[in-house]
Amino acid sequence: MIAFIQDHRDQHGVEPMCRVLQIAPSTFYEHQVIARDPARASDRAKRDDELRPEVLRIWQENRSVYGARKLWHAMKREKFDIARCTVERLMRDIGIEGVRRGKKVKTTHGQPAELCPLDKVNRQFRASQPNQLWVSDFTFVSTWRGFVYVAFVIDTFANRIVGWKASTSQDTQFVLDALEQALHARRPSENLVHHSDRGSQYVSIKYTERLVDAGLEPSVGSVGDSYDNALAETMIGLFKTEVINRLGPWKSKDQVEWETLKWVDWFNTKRLLEPLGYITPQEAEDAYYQGLKTDDIAA
Repeated sequence: MIAFIQDHRDQHGVEPMCRVLQIAPSTFYEHQVIARDPARASDRAKRDDELRPEVLRIWQENRSVYGARKLWHAMKREKFDIARCTVERLMRDIGIEGVRRGKKVKTTHGQPAELCPLDKVNRQFRASQPNQLWVSDFTFVSTWRGFVYVAFVIDTFANRIVGWKASTSQDTQFVLDALEQALHARRPSENLVHHSDRGSQYVSIKYTERLVDAGLEPSVGSVGDSYDNALAETMIGLFKTEVINRLGPWKSKDQVEWETLKWVDWFNTKRLLEPLGYITPQEAEDAYYQGLKTDDIAA
């Protein structure tokens, strides 16, 4: 607004524009004085000038998705002494904001209950240790060359993405490839529960047999009920909000795959998660294993 008045002052005059824009002329003149002599700015204005580039930097380094709350926590992690209300105000000044979630689209085409494994989770999606409970789900992305499907396997202890796969086909092999990646990366012991919705890919004979071969216990929720696979649905929502809806339109599977790869790495190692106390999934797992080492030493 100040810049607008400055640009048009010769044409319309300062006072008439201030009346229309409902700001005091003294506010405009004060900004002009400070522009000529920054030392005359208030302490708050000087600190704002120092913080604005840092707020913008940290927001951009986190894929430009954080809202005020997570950006505030990210700045505190970098030792900035700043209030949340200040972060909110500076974000408004800069003109940045966090991404917002869109509507969910149903992708599950389920099998009858009598053909599915039992629900061993019962909506309790927080594991007490890594490799205790995994959840799986997939979504689709519209591209110029048709639909691309992206599947995820998530370890619920710290919401870490342990396997994923992008494909132009939503057959069983597609979700099985995501599972294979998770098995290779984590090499879990037996008694790990694998939970999904009742999608035909997840309850297929081929998928179920692989779970049994790997020593995983299959668990299945109900069709079209997001609560019965709530954590996976939440992760899919974050993916759509922070990647698909923000960076589209999409040209091809390769483009979706590349951006998903970058997002998964960022999510696991840098994204702050509120349920974990505003630390990253990797930090949560590292703290767990460090605690085991400490207990062993004490014993």
